Amino acid sequence: MSELYVGSEVGQLRRVLLARPERALTHLTPSNCHELLFDDVLAVEAAGEEHDQFAQTLSNQGVEVLLLHDLLVETLSVKEAKEWLLDTQISDFRYGPTFARDLRHYLSDMDNEHLATVLLGGLAYSELPIQSSSMLPKMHRPLDFVIEPLPNHLFTRDTSCWVYGGVSLNPMMKPARQRETNHLRAIYRWHPVFAGQDFIKYFGDEDLHYDNANIEGGDVLVIGKGAVLVGMSERSTPQGVENLAANLFRHGQAKQVIAVDLPKHRSCMHLDTVMTHMDIDTFSVYPEIMRKDLDTWKLTPKGSNEMTVEQVPSYTHAIEQALGVDYLKIITTGGNNYEAEREQWNDANNVLTVKPGVVIGYERNVYTNEKYDKAGITVLPIPGNELGRGRGGARCMSCPIERDNI
Repeated sequence: MSELYVGSEVGQLRRVLLARPERALTHLTPSNCHELLFDDVLAVEAAGEEHDQFAQTLSNQGVEVLLLHDLLVETLSVKEAKEWLLDTQISDFRYGPTFARDLRHYLSDMDNEHLATVLLGGLAYSELPIQSSSMLPKMHRPLDFVIEPLPNHLFTRDTSCWVYGGVSLNPMMKPARQRETNHLRAIYRWHPVFAGQDFIKYFGDEDLHYDNANIEGGDVLVIGKGAVLVGMSERSTPQGVENLAANLFRHGQAKQVIAVDLPKHRSCMHLDTVMTHMDIDTFSVYPEIMRKDLDTWKLTPKGSNEMTVEQVPSYTHAIEQALGVDYLKIITTGGNNYEAEREQWNDANNVLTVKPGVVIGYERNVYTNEKYDKAGITVLPIPGNELGRGRGGARCMSCPIERDNI
């Protein structure tokens, strides 16, 4: 078996991909942050320090941490990868043929470290030292972005997600995030950790417009034993879920996909902001959203290329059946109604399980963490006063690429 394998949400975590917040956050301002999907501007230095503590906590648990920036620099040292990435990210359609050519020429002369920083962190017209005969630069103000920053790369969970023996390179819902996927496509294709390895690319690796088939990794929970739990949220569509399921089944990598219909609003933009898997039979749940009556479907393979789709009475029952447990232990967000709503907003339900019953979460969620503790779940606390402003916790900020079965 290739080591690139994620068999569950709670088995021992072995390797994970993180993205330290850097230059992209320096480009967040009160006037552009909403467009870039942030509710607020972050203190960049402090966010970086908090992220370092997150990475250190993982290392202390024996988890190998890969950093997106480093992987991208190493990928850019492969000539073919650099050419593909510049052609893709600086395309004629995005910039017009004249400006695209001039911009690619300028970027291709940069050293790979600097180029990675610009691709991830963005570039303003005022920082561009080149002249181009194109109309485009003349029609922009100095502080407009030539290359928009990608601050949401911080949430490595969404851009690609490993499910059993393969990966989905996710077509993202929001324009502010769509270019992220190309970085992962290049890394998985050319970086020595991945190139030539035996893993399946289920979805999203072709140069296509995926239309309505959006899916983001925050909605995908690999609950184990051949089952995958998926939320249809603000960012993942039924079309995306069905495409992913069809490919999982075609490759014999999953026995069933359980799809839950979530409300389409920002406070629960992904399933993992309202529900995460903490131990084989234990889930953390925000009950205001994860009500018992949410519409739930079960998708299973039928014959060679078809699937059966049936509506089922409840997601909890479907999960119990999939995992072969008598009943699920559900731990709800802590505190009174006010405190629970505040803590869910600060990602109390978005924890990253390191091994069964041991999770990483923000220390600020005191009521919920206390509840986890009483239920026998060990919380490894990390600071999140700045990181949490991006609306994502430890699970959002991590992309497991190697994890044991249960």
